[in-house]
Amino acid sequence: MLTLALAHLYPAEMSIYGDRGNVIALQRRCAWRGIELSVTAVEPGSAVEWSNFDLAFFGGGQDSGQALIANDLLERQGPGLRAAIDDGLVLLAICGGYQLLGHYFLTHTGERLPGLGALDVHTLGGKQRLIGNSVVEAELGGAVVRLVGFENHSGRTYHGPGVRPLGRVLVGHGDNGEDGVGGAVYRHTFGCYLHGALLPKNPQFTDHLISLALARRYGSATVLAPLDATLELQAQQTMLGRLL
Repeated sequence: MLTLALAHLYPAEMSIYGDRGNVIALQRRCAWRGIELSVTAVEPGSAVEWSNFDLAFFGGGQDSGQALIANDLLERQGPGLRAAIDDGLVLLAICGGYQLLGHYFLTHTGERLPGLGALDVHTLGGKQRLIGNSVVEAELGGAVVRLVGFENHSGRTYHGPGVRPLGRVLVGHGDNGEDGVGGAVYRHTFGCYLHGALLPKNPQFTDHLISLALARRYGSATVLAPLDATLELQAQQTMLGRLL
């Protein structure tokens, strides 16, 4: 049996707007293919051997939640997690998790939260929230996919040269409401503002992450067994029809 291991970063503090559904989607789409995916919660104070993990998920949280775990992320998990990201750990980070993987988050009140520095991005807090349904056109494994999600963030994230865009915003605000960019990618780490949860609405993205994790663990590309995703894709197409 193929096996994978996933680390869920700070699920109590960083899991809003249905973000736990991303972990559930990964579990189910693995299980339906006979792949065993174990999930370990990384809590404040946890001792983690990051080389044991193939996948990681880092959800969104309010500014207060980010403040609670920022130091633990930087000081306890920082060196190991940065090394794992550089080594190709497959990681999905949403909203607050995405922000904390960058260099820093300067909140609208002037508090500077240090980031992990694993992604070449930084975030500035704004007084006006960027809220609403969003569509981001992304290329995943050579296929163009229109990802649907819901964004609700006051932070504006700006990219440096060390990351590439996840995709182009067709509907919504994207990372900062200015440049039409939605999300960032570095190696196999993906950050974006798409809540909803993202992966149940976009099975193509779920399968892309699983494929990357299998290739990293087993050393070669693995062709995933096809699954019936009729209902998921109907829901995705319904949202695209409403928004585009």
